[in-house]
Amino acid sequence: MLAFGRSNTPTIAYVIEPRFSGGTSAAVAAELPVAAECGQVVVHAITSRTFGTNQHVSPVLRQVLDDLNIPIIWDAPRISADFVFLHNPSFLKFQDTLGTRIIARELYVITHENFLRPGGAEGFDVSSCLSQIEASTISLRKTLAPISPFNRSGVVDWLATSRVARQWDVLGSDWFNICETEVSAPCETPQDRRGRHSRPGFEKFPVIADLDSCFPSHSQCNVILGADALLNARVLRAHWTLLPFNAITVQEFFGMIDFFVYFTAPTWQESFGRVVAEAVAAGKVVLTNPDTGATFGNAVLTCQPSQVDTIIADLIAQPQKYHDQVARSQSALQNYSAGKFKAMLSGVLSADSGVNK
Repeated sequence: MLAFGRSNTPTIAYVIEPRFSGGTSAAVAAELPVAAECGQVVVHAITSRTFGTNQHVSPVLRQVLDDLNIPIIWDAPRISADFVFLHNPSFLKFQDTLGTRIIARELYVITHENFLRPGGAEGFDVSSCLSQIEASTISLRKTLAPISPFNRSGVVDWLATSRVARQWDVLGSDWFNICETEVSAPCETPQDRRGRHSRPGFEKFPVIADLDSCFPSHSQCNVILGADALLNARVLRAHWTLLPFNAITVQEFFGMIDFFVYFTAPTWQESFGRVVAEAVAAGKVVLTNPDTGATFGNAVLTCQPSQVDTIIADLIAQPQKYHDQVARSQSALQNYSAGKFKAMLSGVLSADSGVNK
């Protein structure tokens, strides 16, 4: 029997800051149709100091809400549901109180932003954000839901030294991003055409020496989409094609490359890495660092920037190895399907939610 005893169909409240760009909004948009199959879904938006007072909704979220005919409720003083899913608590990092009372059978906080950066520094004021949520919530259980292996390790390590650890459980399985997109076949004969794309923040890019190593002059082409920071700083190379964020479509970008080479700043780490899944679906071989690769298993090749040249040269010399890697990669995407997510979510909504004490 459900906590509030209204029906056999659970009520599910999403609590989101709908103005996040990139991964958070895309992840929520992808899972809302699945959640709507599992329960009665209501979406609550919170106006936070992180994004100001303009009640804008990310376009990808807006489209899904319209398709599902789900209204978005702004800044409700009280949210009540059997299950409350609050996505990305970091939106509270510039304020002291949540300002909304949450009453739920179970609260799940999905930890899109890493609690800890590489090296152990906090990614944001985690204690403040979780304390605001805890103080505003009445529920039988409060659970943190990591989205990837690296993200999970930060949650667990942070809790190990936190005074609020006793307030929170950790979900046993990852609340992974749904990555379902059209799958494209790889090119017949791969060439040394390399690229990367991301939001333009400096944290998304490795040090210049690593960029030079990953995108050298002897490569046939090097396309960097989302290169606004490089362009503004006049970090230019004759053999680089630097394009601002959204200058071309992602599909056009993938048509220009055969190898997706993705490394970030040493003090920053992708919490999930949707861009990696997009590249795999597009039929590209992905080379990235081990922590990002841990999310996707054998769907990617993990290495250091200094090893990129050797790996690419080997795959160009042996096209069948390239095709075999793409086949393995695309097969692994099944682990991030809507069906897999529905199975995970059904476990959360059942009596056995796989929570680790």
